Amino acid sequence: MKSIEQDNYQDIRDAVRALCSEFPDEYHRKIDEEKAYPEAFVDALTAAGWLAALIPEAYGGSGLGLTEASIIMEEINRSGGNSGACHGQMYNMNTLLRHGSEKQKAFWLPRIASGEWRLQSMGVTEPTTGTDTTKIKTTAVKKEGRYVINGQKVWISRVQHSDWMILLARTTPLAEVRRKSEGMSIFMVDIKEAMKSGMTVRPIANMVNHETNELFFENLEIPEENLIGEEGMGFRYILDGLNAERTLIAAECIGDGYWFLDRVTRYVSEREVFGRPIGQNQGVQFPIAEAFIEVEAASLMRFKACELFDKHLNCGAQANMAKYLAAKASWEAANACLQFHGGYGFATEYDVERKFRETRLYQVAPISTNLILSYIAEHVLELPRSF
Repeated sequence: MKSIEQDNYQDIRDAVRALCSEFPDEYHRKIDEEKAYPEAFVDALTAAGWLAALIPEAYGGSGLGLTEASIIMEEINRSGGNSGACHGQMYNMNTLLRHGSEKQKAFWLPRIASGEWRLQSMGVTEPTTGTDTTKIKTTAVKKEGRYVINGQKVWISRVQHSDWMILLARTTPLAEVRRKSEGMSIFMVDIKEAMKSGMTVRPIANMVNHETNELFFENLEIPEENLIGEEGMGFRYILDGLNAERTLIAAECIGDGYWFLDRVTRYVSEREVFGRPIGQNQGVQFPIAEAFIEVEAASLMRFKACELFDKHLNCGAQANMAKYLAAKASWEAANACLQFHGGYGFATEYDVERKFRETRLYQVAPISTNLILSYIAEHVLELPRSF
């Protein structure tokens, strides 16, 4: 089954699919069973240059846009993989790309492009603030050419498989700023060094094979030169990363949606009950057809968000809507796939239950569907703020 939408990126799709074919279902199933990290898969993506897609050619990357990056993530998931193991590098990149100094970009980007370093982790969420980012309590106090970090973060992914992390912390207390979005700053944190001198990592076991952690900072010192951009402007800077994140997650959900649709259409065409393929029944056809329509629509919104992002235009609404539509579509496709596989859908050898768990995450993260609805209500429909 193929999308009815035509695009100009078939060469990228074919190349990513060819790489992914070297890591079949059995590979990802074994990684999931062992709750391991797909090192070989991520290394292969890195060596092929796919994870450096957004890095300019001058720094060793491909100089592509978010549109191309979204197709890479989509194809990984459509091929049965899970971009959650490596998507952080794609969206984290944008904060550094758009707001880092030339010196900083020259220092970090070539090493990330080559695979010497991984930038897979972003420290924003905190236990008591959740998505109310302006209320974060982690502080960064400037002292003698360094920043001293104290506080706590939660649901911080890929820390144990990354070399660097982008960290958001308050450099000016909330009570002292004019607007609550001011007074936060972005830092590059050397993870291995930080774990030796003030950062503690506590893994969080979860229902998906997704390495995520709680972090504790106690007088962690970061060099002043690791501050990205201007002090106090971190919230605005990180929005570039968050909009890219939501758009790329949408692409991954689109890939999941097509994976489920590929599997279920094939299965219901072959599975016979009462002397006929179950796919001949409209009760089976309609949920599958509806999921396909929703995936196609989500894909269009994804491309719109990418277009605006690549033009450096405001894309907050489109990024949020793309993520909402895609997460909903992939979940509908997942339910249809599991339902019509019957008991086999619960068997690990069919991979449906693994992908089912993986795509369910995106109803909750990186932003819940309810918060997207609140955002659209307030910022697009201009309804009264609800919180």
